[in-house]
Amino acid sequence: MTRRRARKGQMGAGHTRYPIVPDEGTWPEKAYKNLNFLQSADGRLIRVMCEFAEPGARFRRLGVRHTVVFYGSARLVSTTDAIAQLENARTHGDKAAIKRAEVNIEMARYYDDAQELARRMALWSMELPKNKQFAIATGGGPGIMEAANRGASLAGAPNVGLNISLPFEQEPNPFQTPELAFEFHYFFVRKFWFVYLAKALVAFPGGFGTLDELFELLTLVQTKKTVKRMPIVVYGTEFWKKLVNWDYLVDRQVISQEDLDLFAFCDTVDEAFEHLKTELERTYL
Repeated sequence: MTRRRARKGQMGAGHTRYPIVPDEGTWPEKAYKNLNFLQSADGRLIRVMCEFAEPGARFRRLGVRHTVVFYGSARLVSTTDAIAQLENARTHGDKAAIKRAEVNIEMARYYDDAQELARRMALWSMELPKNKQFAIATGGGPGIMEAANRGASLAGAPNVGLNISLPFEQEPNPFQTPELAFEFHYFFVRKFWFVYLAKALVAFPGGFGTLDELFELLTLVQTKKTVKRMPIVVYGTEFWKKLVNWDYLVDRQVISQEDLDLFAFCDTVDEAFEHLKTELERTYL
């Protein structure tokens, strides 16, 4: 009995247009090898599942069980780079560039502090038993993400970069451990991996992305959709209290006074390190 072959390109009405048979005289391609299908709308569920499954397999293979996540702006630079930017702007007499560089110098301490905090957390973690260690994890890009990956790298510790494909602001930094550098397409899957392994989180000053990530996490903790104890440090009291009127939220009864206990403000590396170390030791060690 002979098998009937679909003609090349033959499709029923309303079907996605990807080839059924790649060439005349050959058997149809297996579905999991058909890139046209996998990249189509019909293949979206499989692509989403891959972004759940492959990172999980890699984390298990490399022994990453716990993370300390760093959030923050992709636009901040180190003090050294900010000073160089200012000198260059002054050389060219560019007033707008001078103003931007002056702001960058004011904000650069957050880059420097993120790098040092990540370095100290990584050094402390490496003294723990292998199955109790906490890997530094970031979004893998520039700014605060780069600073935290850089600090962990300086400590000689493996660290995670949860990169995502964006049209701008997502240049993978060179300090993430290559075997633990990921590239996501779907924001919601990336957010899952930020939270799933996290045992602590530090939010440095940032923009829309940082606000989105911090407030989503606070919502998950507040509503007990994540039940694990997770110390959350909001770094830079002056920045965050100017940005968000926390007391007004309580006053208007849109949050409870107790909700402000979900996180701790910190302003120095020493303060943040001691808070994270104490809370992690109490809860997980």
